Amino acid sequence: MKDPVIVSTGITYDRDSIEKWLFTGKNNSCPVTKQVITETDLTPNHTLRRLIQSWCTLNISYGIERIATPKPLISKPEIEKLIKDSSSSYQNQVKCLKRLRQIVSENPTNKRCFEAAGVPEFLAKIVSNSVDTCNDLCQSNMLENRFDSSRSLLDEALSILYHLDTSEEARKSLLNNKKGTNLVMTLTKIMQHGIYESRAYATFLLKKILEIADPMQIILLERELFNEVVQILNDQISHKATTSAMQILVIICPWGRNRHKAVAAGAVSMIIELLMDETFSSERRNSEMAMVVLDILCQCAEGRAEFLNHGAAIAVVSKKILRVSQITSERAVRVLLSIGRFCATPCLLQEMLQLGVVAKMCLVLQVSCGNKTKEKAKELIKLHARVWRESPCVPRNLYASYAARTAR
Repeated sequence: MKDPVIVSTGITYDRDSIEKWLFTGKNNSCPVTKQVITETDLTPNHTLRRLIQSWCTLNISYGIERIATPKPLISKPEIEKLIKDSSSSYQNQVKCLKRLRQIVSENPTNKRCFEAAGVPEFLAKIVSNSVDTCNDLCQSNMLENRFDSSRSLLDEALSILYHLDTSEEARKSLLNNKKGTNLVMTLTKIMQHGIYESRAYATFLLKKILEIADPMQIILLERELFNEVVQILNDQISHKATTSAMQILVIICPWGRNRHKAVAAGAVSMIIELLMDETFSSERRNSEMAMVVLDILCQCAEGRAEFLNHGAAIAVVSKKILRVSQITSERAVRVLLSIGRFCATPCLLQEMLQLGVVAKMCLVLQVSCGNKTKEKAKELIKLHARVWRESPCVPRNLYASYAARTAR
């Protein structure tokens, strides 16, 4: 233990451990007594901490380091007063944001108190108001220094909001804001007009918000959001921002007509280009997410059409099979099966043969790569066994299967 605290049941735990249990693990019971913890306020156990520090001091000759005395936590009334005082002027808002950043950096434990005092909502309001102010100033051509001041306030609030690492409950509260603030639309505007750093933070926050969104909220997302997510992928402002943008597509594309919105935004060609980029595709997780999204998009006719419009698409997807991971191979085979099933023409089937797709499908059947992947590969070969019968790599038993099926 480094910072012993007492919960409402009277049991003492280390602060980091019990906070992870209560807030990250979404548990509400005491690990020892199994009683429900009604109050989440944690009381420092100063007596036990001093005993631990004394023991560390006595055993310093054995290499034991004395634990530091934790910095006192800020109280909820202090934060509430700080927020209230900030409303009087722009200068006070700046001072408030600087103080909030300092508090967060001094002791991460203060984050829970921040949520109880309504800091996430306060920061989201500043971000939303600053975006509206920036838009108004741009449209009315007002003074540049006022524009810069609104933008700097936005950037600072956005950065603090991201570093707060809010809980799921706090994110739901921001998403379902009852005061009319549409945080998703606000973040979309920042991704469109913000500086690089703010665009990155907006992407990170958008990913966290959408992770806890209801299906209906995801279905109703505007096309503008899809355009900006794809633009983040195109600009590659940072490795983390690119990854977050891809995760957003994984979250939102399966719902409703979102795959059509993503296709219209140019997601298919963008993903193929990223798969061709060694910097992006060298990381296994990136290739997996890209292939998952590509598989989802190719489930609609518009997605398949965009896929075929890219000259390197078939070769890029085929190349990833058996080279990255089982997930990537399975999704890549599904993509090629969708193309082979719904878009087959003599010219396309000949191209697939020349690019080695048929040989790769046959290889999939011979190696250990998962039953689902093998079934999809076998299905693709059977679909066009008559056209590909001249290929020396196609097993003879598949010809027999095709003959039996056509006879029926």
